[in-house]
Amino acid sequence: MPGGHRTAGARRPERVAVIGGGPGGLYAAALLKRLDPDRTVTVWERGAPEDTFGFGVVFSDETVGGIENADPAVHAAMREEFIRWEAIDIRHRDRLTRSGGHGFAALDRRRLLALLYERCRDLGVDVRVRTPAPSAARLALDHDLVVAADGAHSATRAAHADVFRPRLTTHGCRYIWLSADLPLDAFRFEILETPHGVMQAHAYPYRPGASTFVVEMTEDVWRRAGFDREAAEAAQGAVGAVGAEVTANGPDTEAATAATIAACEKLFARLLDGRALHANRSRWQPFTTVVNERWRHGRTVLLGDAAHTAHFSIGSGTKLAMEDALALAASLREQPDTETALAAYESERRPVVESTQRAALASLEWFERLGSYVDQPPTQFAFNLLTRSRRVTHGNLRLRDREFTDRVERGFGAPPGTPPMFTPFRLRGLTLRNRVVVSPMDMYVARDGVPGDFHLVHLGARALGGAGLVMTEMVCVSPRGRITPGCTGLWNGQQEAAWRRITDFVHQQGGAGASGAGGTGAGGTGTAIGLQLGHSGRKGSTRLMWDGIDQPLPDGNWPLVAPSPLPYREGVNQVPHALRADELAQIRDQFAAAAERGARAGFDLLELHCAHGYLLSSFLSPLTNHRTDRYGGDLAGRLRFPLEVLDAVRESWPSGRPLTVRISATDWAPGGATGDDAVAVARALAEHGADAVDVSTGQVVADERPAFGRSYQTPYADRIRNETGLPVIAVGAISSWDDVNSLLLAGRADLCALARPHLYDPHWTLHAAADQSYEGPGAPWPTPYLAGRRPPPTGRTDAPKPRLALDS
Repeated sequence: MPGGHRTAGARRPERVAVIGGGPGGLYAAALLKRLDPDRTVTVWERGAPEDTFGFGVVFSDETVGGIENADPAVHAAMREEFIRWEAIDIRHRDRLTRSGGHGFAALDRRRLLALLYERCRDLGVDVRVRTPAPSAARLALDHDLVVAADGAHSATRAAHADVFRPRLTTHGCRYIWLSADLPLDAFRFEILETPHGVMQAHAYPYRPGASTFVVEMTEDVWRRAGFDREAAEAAQGAVGAVGAEVTANGPDTEAATAATIAACEKLFARLLDGRALHANRSRWQPFTTVVNERWRHGRTVLLGDAAHTAHFSIGSGTKLAMEDALALAASLREQPDTETALAAYESERRPVVESTQRAALASLEWFERLGSYVDQPPTQFAFNLLTRSRRVTHGNLRLRDREFTDRVERGFGAPPGTPPMFTPFRLRGLTLRNRVVVSPMDMYVARDGVPGDFHLVHLGARALGGAGLVMTEMVCVSPRGRITPGCTGLWNGQQEAAWRRITDFVHQQGGAGASGAGGTGAGGTGTAIGLQLGHSGRKGSTRLMWDGIDQPLPDGNWPLVAPSPLPYREGVNQVPHALRADELAQIRDQFAAAAERGARAGFDLLELHCAHGYLLSSFLSPLTNHRTDRYGGDLAGRLRFPLEVLDAVRESWPSGRPLTVRISATDWAPGGATGDDAVAVARALAEHGADAVDVSTGQVVADERPAFGRSYQTPYADRIRNETGLPVIAVGAISSWDDVNSLLLAGRADLCALARPHLYDPHWTLHAAADQSYEGPGAPWPTPYLAGRRPPPTGRTDAPKPRLALDS
């Protein structure tokens, strides 16, 4: 039928073309036909019905419930095939740790395809196997809707890349999808430490007596183990007469697969116990994350792996594709026209998929760093693995398997009945009563750098609220080091006296006193107060935040300084003066003098601000430091001035009080500082006397592209802690006490800093204790507030209910 008169906004798609006969495409076809039997639905699949990659497919109970509601016939057929289990087993250094209560369902991928093919035939869908599909553009000429379910290597996506704008990211591990004659009763993670490095197997049952068996390792381990040579040698043998040049990414052959299987059977012999591994179109490959800016183009829409991928360690791509199909069918049923329906489909699914991809990326990166965790005790290692995606938390696991989490807590050192966040922590001579930090937050309400009543109430309220450590905003070391005219300072005696008033209040009213400058010794249990010292650099001389963040002052600007004459935003912010050696020495001395004043003012801890694009941070980043002298160039040169300042501050700061440094662990920009740099920076800071690193990210350049999300900065703290052994403060969208407990128990952080939650609720820490029924020394309520330890009643919810029916 000619399609020139059709529009993307046709009320109901009467003719539907589906490109790709995988589970997502077939399920979409079945649902669309079921919802409208008069609709013509055609599926093109270039392979045979039994052709597929991989073995088993895992579903969550939520997805299974959605399938049941959408098509009971498909659900009933799948239910007959499901293998179910509730446990996850983790073998690490000869110890098997089991966590229960999880709930999984899996089935053979071939059987799933067969069930969906049968359902499509029963409904009257025209399924054309072994038939390559016409292009989406060609199909759109005589179809009302084209569903592109043509996989991660989607030809449709590639043909219209200018519209879909895909981003494909290849990651640092190699994996191969195999199966084993292995009757598992749990999801199994097998961690293997070899002379070549750490390898792991992800295994789970998908039919009686058989399990999916995915082997994964980093690229360098894969090469050291010789898997690249096996592939190359086998491929060379296959084309030897031709004499073609062959690489590890060259043609896959049966010989290469056989060599891989033989090697994996030996490596994982303990788990396999003599059982065989099998291939199914199996080959070593890196995982590629697919993201598209748009999922629809006219009447063509992407579905499943064509639109998005998520690493197999977090869930099934098939699961996501079938959820897409369900949402697409529902949107087409609910919306008045196709164009609106496709927009509704993308609007509904995109946030779900993005959340899944964030979790999958966290999981993928955890396995890329697996070697840095293997020295953890087995129980903590298991907890770390289970919570790697940040979706599963301490609270989730406690509900599922209380005995397991009790063991994790004991291993952490939490006393019975004490949540991990309320265990004390010691840095030098300072013992914090709990692991909660009120993160530095600029208030912009000082006058001439002097903190006033607002600061007393702001910081005092949060000290009364139960946190172990309350941090000041960035306190500037000179008038020209301010960000705005409202920033606090510590360059004169008046400011020092004003800060002393605040630290005295915190020490006198924030509990029994911290074991620091104003505390009661090593056993103190009060709130500590920390001083963050910094200099604005090229980001100074701007308006108050609410008048225009990072906007220059309309008048009264002061000259800016930086390592290089690069404005924060070209054409907006002023060009800073590139500091001379004598000026660097002057600023170093200003930091040291401010540290001395801070010690006299009674602060318990000092933090040097080397993050967020301020002066010291701008020396560290290659994007902002273009110097050619000894303070620029490679990382060692860029570190030189921050380390000189650190040395001067450490000398001025009392030896018994801790000194921490806040860094931006990544610039979130091409060519900028990376996680590798952050590890090297942290090691250098520790060598120069830093007791801990406060790990933030970004805000260094204006065109950054941060990957925002829940706890999105914590992986950088995790990496620094586990690769260097240095204590870390984690920060960045940590919003719940459950997140705090999870980060601590997994060994990803020693302290957790929260900002916005403490603006919303100054008593956040005390309320977290109440929510967990904790009343111990880690979170004592101020005596005048004791009557408020329980939430007030909100209504007569426990009153007798009125009689609404007569007894018979």
